[in-house]
Amino acid sequence: MKIATILFLKSLLFLCFMAGLQAQDRTDSNTPLHLLRPDYVTQYGVPSESDIVAVLDRITNYLEATTPSQMVDETGKELTDLKDIQSAKRLRFAESDFRLISYEWGVTYAGMLLASQVTGDTKYAGYTFERMKFLAGARPYFMEYETRHPDIRHPLTSVLHPHTLDDAGSMCAAMIKTKRTGSGLDLDPMIDTTINHISQNQFRLEDGTLARNRPHPNTLWLDDLFMSVPALAQMGKYTGEYKYFDDAVKQVLQFSERMFIEEKGLFIHGWVMGMEEHPAYHWARANGWAIMAIVELLEVLPADHPQRGDVLHLLQQHIRGLAGYQSPFGFWHQLIDRNDSYLETSATAIFTYSIARAVNRGYVDAKVYGPMVCLAWNAVASKVNEQGQVEGTCVGTGMGFDPAFYYYRPVSRFAAHGYGPTILAGAEMIALLKQTNPNSNDSSIQFYDRKIKAEGAIFNIED
Repeated sequence: MKIATILFLKSLLFLCFMAGLQAQDRTDSNTPLHLLRPDYVTQYGVPSESDIVAVLDRITNYLEATTPSQMVDETGKELTDLKDIQSAKRLRFAESDFRLISYEWGVTYAGMLLASQVTGDTKYAGYTFERMKFLAGARPYFMEYETRHPDIRHPLTSVLHPHTLDDAGSMCAAMIKTKRTGSGLDLDPMIDTTINHISQNQFRLEDGTLARNRPHPNTLWLDDLFMSVPALAQMGKYTGEYKYFDDAVKQVLQFSERMFIEEKGLFIHGWVMGMEEHPAYHWARANGWAIMAIVELLEVLPADHPQRGDVLHLLQQHIRGLAGYQSPFGFWHQLIDRNDSYLETSATAIFTYSIARAVNRGYVDAKVYGPMVCLAWNAVASKVNEQGQVEGTCVGTGMGFDPAFYYYRPVSRFAAHGYGPTILAGAEMIALLKQTNPNSNDSSIQFYDRKIKAEGAIFNIED
């Protein structure tokens, strides 16, 4: 009889025996105490694909119902024919819980595309296609509207006339990804406008590093890696022009020279040229934007790019650093290295997606990092309520140089930052389950190089 079968029978006998014992009767002599079930706060174990899909569906159904692709005039009347834009005095999107154009929603559009790619269900991508088609169709009418009302800001102002990286990068990357699916939508005019802002118009330091002049002159925001790098990388893939890849790599490496703390494996949130010392606040979501920018870059960066190895090494360092700060609940803290700051959902979702993607691409070892992303996904999933809303997300956050600023940022289920990352995380977890071999051995999550058909709760891998 195989050892695995013996262990299975022993486990079965143990369970029967345990059922007859009260908790106070269990001792070391009558009970294998190491098999007692812990009282986990966050569900522990390998998630199932069906459970992940259920979470994605709740979010998608909620967003379909609460983010209509409709335009209304100053009276609130829906403009069923976009030609009516010309006669309206004021225009806005129909009432919704979230804006259809924002850097947060660029992440959501990309997440929906990935969810369809991984699951084969077109409804997720359909969410993105419908809204991108709406924006592409509205664009020429708004161009004409501007000739008549040059001083009025309208719903498409940010993508037709971007002034910041927030206006440009995330939406640009999502539009290019939509084009690359073969959607056939005419998104090129908006793509060209937004990528031109990143490449030509955004303020930079003398060495070409993308920067802002707030809250101080010559300030680097870690967030800006995501607001630029994925768009540049996608444009390199879309056009075949290496200048975009080179610029994307330059941003990652030059930001990291100033802002990556190797001893901790974490980035600081802000860097100001005029400061002799640089306050080290490791805000979670900014670290999330950075790691996601890096995995997005590696996804399309040519294998022979001379600095690909440097980018990959940085990613591995960052993942190693993040792993050391994950809480026992699966989440990461608002300030990653300060475990008395609150547990935050959007950053945890971004880390789940990015580390799972790194495992799936072979950048890091599944045996080492697979268990932690299972725990992280279970944590994120626990924050998706029955309505499909993502709870526990920090609202939009500027840059601060004291702990109170980060500790007391509000959280809201209407913070748009939580939705795209959660969809991305769920989709990438499904991909992880499809191409790796997780199992439970002696109660703990383990990842194996091959499929394990074990009958017992404890088994030797050689059996």
